[in-house]
Amino acid sequence: MYGKMYSACLYGIDGVLIEVEVDISNGLPLTSIIGLPDSAIREAVERVRAGIKNCGFAFPLQRTTINLAPADLRKEGSAFDLAIALGILCTSGQLILPQEEKLLLIGEMALDGSLRPVTGVLSMVDRAKREGFTAVLLPKENAPEAVLVENMNIYAIGHLNELLALGEQEAGLASNEKNSPIRISSFAGLQLPPSSPTIQDIAPLEDYADVLGQQHVKRALTIAAAGMHNIMLMGPPGTGKTMLIKRLPTILPPMTEQEALETTKIFSAAGKLKEPAAGLLRTRPFRSPHHTISAGGLIGGGTIPKPGEVSLAHRGILFLDELPEFNRQVLEVLRQPLEDKAVTISRARAVHTFPARFMLAASLNPCPCGYLGSDHPGHQCTCSPSRIAQYRSKISGPLLDRIDLQVDVPRPKEWTREKFSSSSEDMRSQVLEAHEKQLKRYSQLQHICWNSELSGSALRRFAKLDADTSHMLHQTIEALGLSMRAYDRILKLARTIADLDGYEEIKSVHVAEAIQYRNLDRPQVETFA
Repeated sequence: MYGKMYSACLYGIDGVLIEVEVDISNGLPLTSIIGLPDSAIREAVERVRAGIKNCGFAFPLQRTTINLAPADLRKEGSAFDLAIALGILCTSGQLILPQEEKLLLIGEMALDGSLRPVTGVLSMVDRAKREGFTAVLLPKENAPEAVLVENMNIYAIGHLNELLALGEQEAGLASNEKNSPIRISSFAGLQLPPSSPTIQDIAPLEDYADVLGQQHVKRALTIAAAGMHNIMLMGPPGTGKTMLIKRLPTILPPMTEQEALETTKIFSAAGKLKEPAAGLLRTRPFRSPHHTISAGGLIGGGTIPKPGEVSLAHRGILFLDELPEFNRQVLEVLRQPLEDKAVTISRARAVHTFPARFMLAASLNPCPCGYLGSDHPGHQCTCSPSRIAQYRSKISGPLLDRIDLQVDVPRPKEWTREKFSSSSEDMRSQVLEAHEKQLKRYSQLQHICWNSELSGSALRRFAKLDADTSHMLHQTIEALGLSMRAYDRILKLARTIADLDGYEEIKSVHVAEAIQYRNLDRPQVETFA
């Protein structure tokens, strides 16, 4: 006897469909699972055996072979339990499922037959929809996440006995035989209504109006948000660096439907989707890991690779507070994600690629004591030049090269007399206007919607400079000894500044402003005097 069910597993953050084939033949009672399963899948035999018996069914006392296809792909997790259980019941003639729909089965089974939730359901159901599936049967706890995928019939159960209850009446009408199969004509009684999440515009609790002074920093943050450029704030303790960066999400544009789906799938795969009933994640992520984080925690990893902080910050912000306090080796792993917008993790079993399109926001003190360059008599720097050099050496040149805006945040003066302070609403309106221009400009280009994503011929095409401006930029590059990467990043930054100022062509004033934000690229000799 042969039967086949369909299930799914995660491969990175993407769902992969798996055929669960069941063959029951005469022979010594033995159940084996083949197809490169991991330990959790091999143990499914005992979970399913106990679950089937405790629900009143009979586990076949024959030779049972379960194949997970494709056989050359390693499978991990416990999401196959439900497909294996129903595959055995249908193949042994104890249960007949409706054939009208192409059904996906997901769920972990407990020993009493109840179903437990699994991670990554959103990615699995989304993949099934693209492969032509029309329905999915899964645990009730995963249902709010599954209904986020449109045009799919979602059936949810909490216990295997619920399927038995669906077919009992029909079986009783059809036959009075004790061992007659239970026929289920429809799952309609288990269907959940489709999701219709409402996008609520909740007023943020934090606002840039709370920050007194620092208008030049707010200007830099507006530029960073308008083009998703990396930014670093440097200044003495208590000048508002952390406060300024934590308000960045209040001025970012809302996520598109595709961006929201991408981000939600990552959180689902990582098991961090806390409230799936609220719909897709509509707020751009803001991740702020502690400085004791490991390299694996930052970019992802593990025996079964999971997304790290750079992927959880996808389409949002990764904030590294007190940057030099992070381990240098940990910071160096950021180079490739900042350049390639993705993380590739290679393991002996497989190679996983996680998306990582994020804005890096960082803050640091100018020296270990924090008061280098302070003009206040009560706060004089006590650090030696060698100690300052050692402190700053934790941030390597290649990493610093990838940060577009490096802004000084001095102690504000006469801030009590300030009559105007830019609010988040004012800054966000500028960002939205600039972002609309970028979306229109790059509408014909795939995977580009921000100025910071320009590269190669696209950068030369959309960030052209006239002869005088180009000559000025080349002179500056030579004088400061900047790299070609810094040259490209200055062009991207100038493009964003021009968009904010309402110009289609990049002027020399835009390039000059972009250059002035490369503070740490300037000679630092006077700093140590």
